[in-house]
Amino acid sequence: MENFIFLAFLGHASLGLFILKMVLNAAALFGATYILRGVYIKDFTGALILALVLAFLNGTLGALLNFFATPLTWLTLGLFAFVVDAVVLMVADYFMKSFKIKSFIWALALAVVLAVFNGILHFIFL
Repeated sequence: MENFIFLAFLGHASLGLFILKMVLNAAALFGATYILRGVYIKDFTGALILALVLAFLNGTLGALLNFFATPLTWLTLGLFAFVVDAVVLMVADYFMKSFKIKSFIWALALAVVLAVFNGILHFIFL
């Protein structure tokens, strides 16, 4: 019961909601490394930092790439958004030492797995 009250408290404050989303994204990233052997994250702290880096990159580079890729996203009925997410993940891989992706195919697989994990986790906790 106490955990539910704590999560309900986090859900109403904007900073608390941001922290909860970062922790959920880090959990999804860390969990995806157990499924995908071409993706490596050193520890959960690295996953938390990666979640912050991805939030920044999605807000800047991801928004710009999505803007220019809008026609392709429409033509592929939204599937090209996974390619944009994979590019953002590869850029995060370039900047972080504790996060490694073997190839673009693994980044694309990670983008799909993250979409599924984040959908499930956000449905449960938010």
